[in-house]
Amino acid sequence: MSGAALGIEIVVVFFLALFLLHRYGDFRKQQRMVLFGTLLAWYLCFLIVFILPLDVSTTIYKQCKIDHEDHTPAASVNPVLSNQTTGNSTVTPTKSVPRVCYKPWSYIPDGIMPVFWRVVYWTSQCLTWLLLPFMQSYARSGGFSIAGKIKTALIENAIYYGTYLLIFGSLLIYVAVHPEWRLSWYELQTIGITAANTWGLFLLVLLLGYGLVEIPRSYWNASRRGHLLIKTYFKAAKLMTEKADAEENLEDVMEEVRKLSEAIKYNHPLRECIDTILKKCPVDYQEKMGRNMDDYEDFDDKQNTYPSEKSLVKLHKQVIYAVQRHNRTRVQWQILLQQAVHLEDVAKNEASSVHAFVHSFPSSEPPGWFGRYLYTPTVEWYWECLLKQWFHRLLSVMLSLFSVAVVWSECTFFSTRPVLSLFAVFIQLAEREYNYLYIEMACFITIFFLCTCVYSTVFRIRVFNYYYLASHHQTDAYSLQFSGMLFCRLTPPLCLNFLGLIHMDSAISHQKKEQTAYTSIMGSMRVLSFIANGFYIYYPMLILLLCIATYFSLGTRCLNLLGFQQFMGDNELTSDLIDEGKELIRREKRKRQRIEDGENRRKEWKERYGNQREDHATRNRSSHAEMKETSTYSDTVSANTNRQAKYTRTGGRPERDCIELLQDAEPLDFNAETLTDDPLESDTRHAGGRYLSMSSSRSKIFDDV
Repeated sequence: MSGAALGIEIVVVFFLALFLLHRYGDFRKQQRMVLFGTLLAWYLCFLIVFILPLDVSTTIYKQCKIDHEDHTPAASVNPVLSNQTTGNSTVTPTKSVPRVCYKPWSYIPDGIMPVFWRVVYWTSQCLTWLLLPFMQSYARSGGFSIAGKIKTALIENAIYYGTYLLIFGSLLIYVAVHPEWRLSWYELQTIGITAANTWGLFLLVLLLGYGLVEIPRSYWNASRRGHLLIKTYFKAAKLMTEKADAEENLEDVMEEVRKLSEAIKYNHPLRECIDTILKKCPVDYQEKMGRNMDDYEDFDDKQNTYPSEKSLVKLHKQVIYAVQRHNRTRVQWQILLQQAVHLEDVAKNEASSVHAFVHSFPSSEPPGWFGRYLYTPTVEWYWECLLKQWFHRLLSVMLSLFSVAVVWSECTFFSTRPVLSLFAVFIQLAEREYNYLYIEMACFITIFFLCTCVYSTVFRIRVFNYYYLASHHQTDAYSLQFSGMLFCRLTPPLCLNFLGLIHMDSAISHQKKEQTAYTSIMGSMRVLSFIANGFYIYYPMLILLLCIATYFSLGTRCLNLLGFQQFMGDNELTSDLIDEGKELIRREKRKRQRIEDGENRRKEWKERYGNQREDHATRNRSSHAEMKETSTYSDTVSANTNRQAKYTRTGGRPERDCIELLQDAEPLDFNAETLTDDPLESDTRHAGGRYLSMSSSRSKIFDDV
């Protein structure tokens, strides 16, 4: 198994990152470089999280071998002389032989992990500080050529890169002038790593303090269905406002595009730019603009004033943003509507005496084998109405205890004698028994919980619709790359903080122990002692204050005072938005019900009259076959037969027209008794009688219309 666990996790993590990117991004519409950069950033960050427990178990095994070698000479000096016989007595050594170190199942050979961590760390740092900011500006640019987009990206990043060069140059001059420090490549590399980790730790504590409280509370609130339904109404009111704003913005942008499209004709030099903009517009707007376009009219520079290419670049950027925002709000509204309808169905089924879940809008598709045999309506009722809320409460309690353990350990991890960090205690207990599987699982669960608290906060925050991660393929290129930048900046300090929690970072614990390969690439933080002994130890204690502020919703209250509408149970504005959202959901449900009723009536009409039409056609074919068989009869019989066939054809045409008209029309509320008078059920032995019956029945039907 040597190195096999590393290879398996590398493959598994890749598919995990690919799955998340498919959930939030759009493989068909977004640029390949954007998808590749985001996938690589997420993949490298997830690798650090999944591979670090293997590094910890391997390091503990190496430390065990070092301790075993130190005790071996003293314990058994000479195996031959260990049992000396003097007469009838036997001399045994006084020291006991230490327990043999067992190699972990996921042991990674020497020399692999340092190279692996260097490649992963430095690649992620190049992405987050150099490539992704440039790719962000490139993706957001409205340029019509690659050179134009590169030029725009360079201009936008000039200030960004210049700021970092100024800070790095200042630190470089400070280190060069300081008499006690020698400016070597190793120390220069350590300063750069320390600066990046310090910036990441500053943001990490803010996000972690919010997630440690909000995640357990969100699961507890999920068990309160009334609270969850009210909050869904509140979200519906806000989302409808955003949706209306997005539609209005799209209309304004499309109107401007239409004016320019009509002004710039087919042989204008800027017509190619207009065509590029039109390709980014929705299909219905493209068709409207295409109908109003007269490509045969030449342009005249003397009579008309045409926009510049710079203004078209700006318009192109506005079109991309407006279309993306409109599509995102439309999809999110449908998802939120489904959630609200489901919560209302749960509330109705809870009061039902029949323990079978009934949906307001059942799916038109037949259920699969899972819904047919396992997740039956009875099982669904017990899960949705009884078990799910208790599961959320139990999960909330467990996550709350985990959050308390994290806060306690963050405030006490610098104490090594006695050991106060709970995670360090658990790892040291497992280390004594050489239970490597437990060590790896404990490390993975702890890092995964910390990453969930941090990453979920990243996925939830919104900055004026400028940065917003939305599921169901609705995240734009800028937000995808911005999330990749945040992950690359937050993951290394998060893992370094975790190693400090379990006392495996000598820069913090000040213990002479074997260091992990991950810590070795970070360098010794003692080069900047005021950061290693001050900021890295005392700054994480602010998590306690941030957790208290999040528990009392101080941030939400401040945003509400500033005019940003947040969900507050004791606010008058919140109550108004809840009532508005409830009315919006009720209106959408009525609209959806009317559509489904119309579809059901249309299906009934097709089933009823479609089958009768087929029977009528079959009878006509049978009559034609009989006429062919009687072609050898006398001329009199043949004339009567031809006359009957003539009436059959003339009578069938109005019938078919009437049937097709009734099937294609919108379903109206006809009288059911009138519709049962089917003209096709009349006596078909005489063609003339059938024609008269059809005419009278048709007049009755259209009198009702």
